[in-house]
Amino acid sequence: CCLRAEICDSELAEYAKKQKWWKRLFGKNSGPVAEKYSVATQLLIGGVSGWCAGFLFQKVGKLAASAVGGGFFLLQVANHTGYIKVDWKRVEQDMNKAKKQLKLNVDKPPREVRTKVDESFVKKNIVLTGGFAGGFLLGLAS
Repeated sequence: CCLRAEICDSELAEYAKKQKWWKRLFGKNSGPVAEKYSVATQLLIGGVSGWCAGFLFQKVGKLAASAVGGGFFLLQVANHTGYIKVDWKRVEQDMNKAKKQLKLNVDKPPREVRTKVDESFVKKNIVLTGGFAGGFLLGLAS
């Protein structure tokens, strides 16, 4: 069928049928286990999942913003028409109390957070994360 080391068309077709389509398209990377897929595969997976997340975030975000804005508007209308009365001094006291608590807790992140940042998924999979970030932004824009 074939001469020397050449592969016949029939053998090549059989080999291609046995391979999964994404392996044929992108192939495997010979890098470490954490990066066992090629850069193109990582970008594709990250980009598609990021786009889906961004698109859903956009749709849910619009709905949530409408609900919060509409609720705030209804509360303001109810306040001005006299249906409800807001104790603004108490609101101010609670806000100042919350500010003090935030200032106390903002000095230094907990030890658990600092150790998790060092072992972060983002650092280990920078290509996948970059693809996700780009896809997320595209999903938000679409």
